[in-house]
Amino acid sequence: MHNRRIAASALALAVVTITSGCDGTSSGTATTPPPSTTSGGGLPSDGAPNVAEPLTNASALESDPCSAATSAQIESLGGKVESATPEDLSTGRQCVWTYTGEYGTISAGLVVANKQGLSSLYASSKDGSLTTFKPQPPINGYPAVVYAQGGEGDGRCTLAVGMRNDLTYTIDALLDTSNPNRSDPCSIATKVAQFAIQHLKGA
Repeated sequence: MHNRRIAASALALAVVTITSGCDGTSSGTATTPPPSTTSGGGLPSDGAPNVAEPLTNASALESDPCSAATSAQIESLGGKVESATPEDLSTGRQCVWTYTGEYGTISAGLVVANKQGLSSLYASSKDGSLTTFKPQPPINGYPAVVYAQGGEGDGRCTLAVGMRNDLTYTIDALLDTSNPNRSDPCSIATKVAQFAIQHLKGA
């Protein structure tokens, strides 16, 4: 499916950005908390915000990415769910929720191959590698960034949430023409992030 290939590329971008980063300034309006100046392992860096309450045990989503949200929760975001399919990528496991008809897909998963967390995206913003970089208000207390390296379009939003300083959860919402929330895909991505955080905190 075309949407699934695009979603996979979004999560792959989160790993590609590890190798990016040099002096410069980041775009977008910062709405996240001020970055911490102290963190184990040198993280956060490049102006990325500190994750104040890291989710140290994320194994539930690593092994079963579709457990992040129930079908009913995903359906509350805009349509009937046809399938919830786990996929293995080089970046980690993700779940692809596919709506029936022309409603689109939502893909999400932990980017375990990126050990730099949100810092890698901040570094990529500095060196101009990203075409979109917009820090978001914290989601349930966790810093987040909407980003892209090309491929922006109506009904699409890619959101990375810092679960720990060295781990992000990335959501790619690809909403098709029939989806009533197509005009605001980032609000849908945010809600999926909330579901995932609630799941991990309750695990």
